[in-house]
Amino acid sequence: MTLSSNETPAKGRSLWDDARDRLLANRAAVASMIVLAVITLLSILGPSLSPHDFDTVYRDYVKVPASLEAYPRADQVEPGFMAVLKRARMNVDSYERDGDTVIAQISSRREIDPRTTRYVDRSDLFTNAELTDMSADGKSAIMRAEIDKMHFYFGTDSNGRDMMTRTFIAGRVSLTIGLLATIVAISIGVLYGATSGYLGGRVDQMMMRVVDVLYSLPFIFFVIMLVVFFGRNFILMFIAVGAVEWLDMARIVRGQTLTIKHQEYVQAAEAMGVGDGGIVRRHIIPNTLGPVVVYMTLLVPKVILLESFLSFLGLGIQEPMTSWGVLISEGARNLQGAAWMLIFPSIFLTSTLFALNFVGDGLRDALDPKDR
Repeated sequence: MTLSSNETPAKGRSLWDDARDRLLANRAAVASMIVLAVITLLSILGPSLSPHDFDTVYRDYVKVPASLEAYPRADQVEPGFMAVLKRARMNVDSYERDGDTVIAQISSRREIDPRTTRYVDRSDLFTNAELTDMSADGKSAIMRAEIDKMHFYFGTDSNGRDMMTRTFIAGRVSLTIGLLATIVAISIGVLYGATSGYLGGRVDQMMMRVVDVLYSLPFIFFVIMLVVFFGRNFILMFIAVGAVEWLDMARIVRGQTLTIKHQEYVQAAEAMGVGDGGIVRRHIIPNTLGPVVVYMTLLVPKVILLESFLSFLGLGIQEPMTSWGVLISEGARNLQGAAWMLIFPSIFLTSTLFALNFVGDGLRDALDPKDR
């Protein structure tokens, strides 16, 4: 039977196509991928689009609540202006507000220095200060200044830094740490475990004894060694941390390999003369992807929480750089008077953890060989 000119041959579908379709049919996994994409974009682009730098300190806005309104608010303008002039050793005889401009009659026991405007301009509340209508003796004048309005949608921390920008920059740090360490751990663990399980015998026993020895060593010992060798470069340090976190992955993949290597398709490949490396690469590793993906989604939040622990000990992220774990730790200490410091980093972290778990479940179902 031959095909006519109008007919086209049927196009085959690979196993990866089937897995992709099953993943896209999982609504929870798709929604979680969208959430992860949004959080990732905010972490990457958010600090650049924010009007505040993550390390800029605003002395007049310490622990201000999250708000959609611009700061300073109406009830903060006059007290703030009075406080600034008091620091400049000026007396305020009268005060009025004209729109976004404040006007005050000031006086002093000594001659007013025109540089007094610098005290006002250095404030986070006002800008473009100027002196007008100076008296003949120079001891009184009119002070004008514009209200410098700012927005703090997530509030500020105990040092007066914008929480929104710090939450975004913390997401960039936490996600980078989690992904780098996880990629390194997965790569080493899968190759090591698959090789050990497939070769078996004395080679398997020797390779697993190495894993047991590494398990017996205290983790903090490795951390101190990593800090000594890699310094405070958190990217290099957490790549090295990933090189330590592969032990669980190696055991999981080894157990899967011991079962898979007795399957008929592996024996058929051996009978056809396929080498050990080809069998491990084309048959063993692809059929262990289900457990690997699930463990990967658990390892990312584990590394993020590990980073928080190390930063608390002074071995991880240091100020002014920050991460979600550091922000949550600081927010917990200020929960009673500044709950927003804990709420926003916690929302981002928990959303990421839940999304990773849903994506992991979806990938496990899509890549399960039994469902093919």
